[in-house]
Amino acid sequence: MQYRPLGTTGLEVSRICFGALTVGPCQANLSPEAAGEIIHHAFEQGVNFVDTAQLYRSYAHIAAALKKPTPREVIISSKTYAYEKQAAFEAVEEARKGLNRDVIDIFLLHEQESEHTLRGHAPALEELYRLKALGVIRAVGLSTHHVAGVRAAIAAKLDVVHPLLNFAGYGILDGTRDEMDAAARDAAEAGLGVFLMKPFGGGNLLARTSECFAYSFSRDYAASVAVGMQSLTEVDANLHFAEHGEFPADLAQILRTTKRRLLVEDWCEGCGVCEEACPQAAIRVDPEKKIAVCDASRCVTCGYCGMACPQSCLKII
Repeated sequence: MQYRPLGTTGLEVSRICFGALTVGPCQANLSPEAAGEIIHHAFEQGVNFVDTAQLYRSYAHIAAALKKPTPREVIISSKTYAYEKQAAFEAVEEARKGLNRDVIDIFLLHEQESEHTLRGHAPALEELYRLKALGVIRAVGLSTHHVAGVRAAIAAKLDVVHPLLNFAGYGILDGTRDEMDAAARDAAEAGLGVFLMKPFGGGNLLARTSECFAYSFSRDYAASVAVGMQSLTEVDANLHFAEHGEFPADLAQILRTTKRRLLVEDWCEGCGVCEEACPQAAIRVDPEKKIAVCDASRCVTCGYCGMACPQSCLKII
């Protein structure tokens, strides 16, 4: 496993970051014990970096993995939507308690859009920096699906930025792939630690996994790429690609035949774009609930609906 410095934070992270969203209640809903086995398996293979968030409710899953010895110090990044000081403080305390750790390595403001939203979260940001000064946090930053969010992180001279970027540009909400790529590179050149998210576009690009990884790992400015994993097989396949630039043939076949499903996030607004984009007529908008509903018997998990969704609320998991 390769390791790279995360900007000027003093942290050195593995090229793959274990994205803990997928094992928790928001997606696979594995038990902490089952997820802990998968996460610890990644640790044994050299992964030393985990990304989570207050929203993901996966602290217990990571804590279960940390009960066993690890080859290297494990670095954990979490996130919060808090915009007030007290809420930010409570978010950090929740993470410390849930992870059974005195220090949280990285704490991010979750899904910031621009300098305007960052300004609105100024009290929370101030609290995170206060906790950093006390040694409770080692680095502060933001996550974002917006090019303007990366630019805001640079202007604010944050420690870390965690942007969405993949080869298709899927999920970027205010610009192109190349614009996000340029902004993330500028952040790294300004000294911020950069680690990327959603190389597979929330599962919508799984049919082109090799292209996805090839693009993400070619971003030489990025210290790490956060990848959601739900099984030992996925861990082995992804780590093999990180080391060798390709998936083993047998593991690639297993991944291609792994049963997937469509997840509709609760922020769906029922706009109907997905209904028009689905070639299988497998998704429709419930007229009463105003939310997209999937007919699993017709869905072939092609990802066309997710690619069309303007709010990025459809994911293949």
